[in-house]
Amino acid sequence: MINAPKGTKDILPTESYKWHYLEEKIRKITSLYNAKEIRTPMFESTELFLRGVGQSTDIVNKEMYTFLDKGNRSITLKPEGTAGVVRSYIENGLFNEAQPIKCYYISSIFRYERPQKGRLREHHQFGVEYFGTNSPLADAEVISIAVDFIKSLGIEKVSVNINSIGSQIDRENYKLELKDYFKNKLNFLCEDCKIRYDQNVLRLLDCKVDMGSEAVKGAPSILNSLSKESKEHFEQVKQLLDLKGITYKINDKIVRGLDYYTGTVFEVIADDIKGPSKVICGGGRYNNLVEELGGKPTEAVGFGMGLERILMLLEEFNINIIEDKKVDAYIAKIGLENNLVAVEIVNELRKNGISCENDLVSRNLKAELKYASKINAQYAVIIGEDEYKQGKVQVKDMATSEEKLVALKDLVKYLLGELN
Repeated sequence: MINAPKGTKDILPTESYKWHYLEEKIRKITSLYNAKEIRTPMFESTELFLRGVGQSTDIVNKEMYTFLDKGNRSITLKPEGTAGVVRSYIENGLFNEAQPIKCYYISSIFRYERPQKGRLREHHQFGVEYFGTNSPLADAEVISIAVDFIKSLGIEKVSVNINSIGSQIDRENYKLELKDYFKNKLNFLCEDCKIRYDQNVLRLLDCKVDMGSEAVKGAPSILNSLSKESKEHFEQVKQLLDLKGITYKINDKIVRGLDYYTGTVFEVIADDIKGPSKVICGGGRYNNLVEELGGKPTEAVGFGMGLERILMLLEEFNINIIEDKKVDAYIAKIGLENNLVAVEIVNELRKNGISCENDLVSRNLKAELKYASKINAQYAVIIGEDEYKQGKVQVKDMATSEEKLVALKDLVKYLLGELN
C-alpha cells in the first residue's frame, strides 16, 4: 500500500467542514477590513526565499523543499507566505494601484522538519499583508485582524506580545551591542546559536533552545537602541492597541525568525495555554523587503498563523465546530421502475436550491431510509407507484417520523417551508 508522505495529513470528508468553517470566518473578518484574497503558486524560484527570508534562517538552512526542475532551474515549495506575495506585488505592478494594498491568503506551506504534534511538513497558513503604508494605524489594524479572527472562534482570552526592532540602523547598532554581550557566553549556548552569532546575532534571542537561559534573559534590550522616530512609531502602535481594547505586553526578546522584519514585531498569545504552544501567530513590519526583492521602496506589515494550530487550540478549549447543515431531502423509491422518476425529482429540487440525494447503489426501501438517517437528511421523499400515479409523494420528517402526502407540484414549496 502507498501511504501519504511523512509529515502530511489527509483532510477527510468527515473533517473538511471544520476547514470550511475556518475559511468562512477568515473571509468574513478580512472583508470587514476590506482585505482581498491573493493566491500565489505553491512553488517559487529558490532565489526568492534566499533573498527574501534570509540565508541565516533555519527555514533556508534546514527546512526548504528545494529541487531542480526539468529546465535545471532551482525551485522551492514555499516555506512561508510573505515572500511570494511580495514577488506578486512587484511583478504585477500592484504598486501602481491605490495604496495601501490590503490582502490575505490561505495557503499550503512546506517545511522539511521533524513531524510532531502541531507541526507538519505540509501545513496550512492564513496570512495578511498590507503594502504601501508606514502608519502605526496599519500595524494596529493588522494585529486587530488576527485578534478578531481568533476571538471569533470562541477563544476569548487573547493578548499580544509586542516589540520593536527598529530601523536598519537601529538594528546594526544593536547587533554590535549583542555581539559584545554574547562573545564570552557562547559556551552556554546551543551549537546552532554559536553559528548564528556570526551569521545574525539577533537570532540568538529567537532560539527555542536557549530562550529561557540566563544568558539570553540578561541580554541588553533593543528598546534602548531605538531612534527617536522608531520609539515614536512604537508608542503610537501601543496607544492604538489601547484604543482598540487589545491587551498587550512588551517583550523585548521578540525578534521573529525571519530576516526581513523591521520595526514592530508581535506574537498573538492564547492566555490560558502554557509554554511555547501558546503562541498562535506572529508577524510584524518589513519595510525593506519589497526593495530587496527588486521593487520600489515600499513599507509593509503582516502576519501568518497555522490553521492546524488553530484547530488544535479549539480542541484544547473544548470548542466544537458543528457541521453546518443537514441534507434537505433523500429521495427514496419503492421498486426499481421508479429510478428515472427519482432522478427527475432530484434535478428539480437541486434547481431550486434544495440539497438532496437519491439511491445510487440499488438499495431496498428499508436500507434507503436507514441511509437517509445516516446522512442526516431532514426529509425522506418516498415515491410509491400508486401515489405517483395520483401526482403525489409521501414526505417523512426524519426527526419526528411524521408523514404527509404532498402533491408533486407542491413538493419544492413544502420542502422550503413555504406551505402551511
